[in-house]
Amino acid sequence: MSTTSTSKFAPKTPVQLDPPKYDPITKKELAEYDGVQKPQRYIGVKGVVFDVTKNIQAYGPDSKYGVFVGRDASRALGKSSLKEEDVDLKISDDISDFTEKQLKVLDDWFSFFSQRYNIVGKIVQ
Repeated sequence: MSTTSTSKFAPKTPVQLDPPKYDPITKKELAEYDGVQKPQRYIGVKGVVFDVTKNIQAYGPDSKYGVFVGRDASRALGKSSLKEEDVDLKISDDISDFTEKQLKVLDDWFSFFSQRYNIVGKIVQ
């Protein structure tokens, strides 16, 4: 098990994380990890899948960030958006039109997730 490193994105209380797993997960399979179809809650960021199940307050069914669950949230995170269209399964990972600022915001979110949640997979086509 590894502990998180010290950075501006590190949680206040260090989190023990399991070694990352990069099991292949399709978008269709990822959609099943919504807390309903399967009990786990997964979120994809930059093609990496994080298990956010332990944070039901933030990623539960009626929570502010529940819209990200079961999807690659890259587009929405980079745009700082909670809009449904930004987590549409067809375009949620398309960041080809992002500005440098949006790419930086997305990188910051990736760092945030990386220091708090276990990596359980990698999104494949």
